[in-house]
Amino acid sequence: MLFTSGRGLCQNRSDATISLQYTYDLPSSVKYQQKLTSQGYRALVYSGDHDLLVPHIGTQTWIRSLNYSIINDWRSWFSCGQIARYKRTYAHNLTFASIKVAGHAGPEYKPRESLDMIKRWLSYQQC
Repeated sequence: MLFTSGRGLCQNRSDATISLQYTYDLPSSVKYQQKLTSQGYRALVYSGDHDLLVPHIGTQTWIRSLNYSIINDWRSWFSCGQIARYKRTYAHNLTFASIKVAGHAGPEYKPRESLDMIKRWLSYQQC
């Protein structure tokens, strides 16, 4: 149903239906991720825990589809004396991190915590 405003009142426009024709053709990126990490490349995947566009639950589901074993289960990480995020490490050099109170663009919402996370990860420290 589409409601339009006309002459000061709301009119029901049931004749304005929209049909979208599309084919789902987005290929999975799982095989690419598996190939890169199996060749020794490290990967840091992160999500803001307030991300409504790509929720962290969806990201974790994608990671589970890789079938990598968990090396270190959830660990908290602190920035400026506060818990900034949680992380989990997987086989094949894959790390997943969630950034507390960050939306889709983590560095926009939590710049200090995001930069610290990336610096630590790049320098092979516990991020």
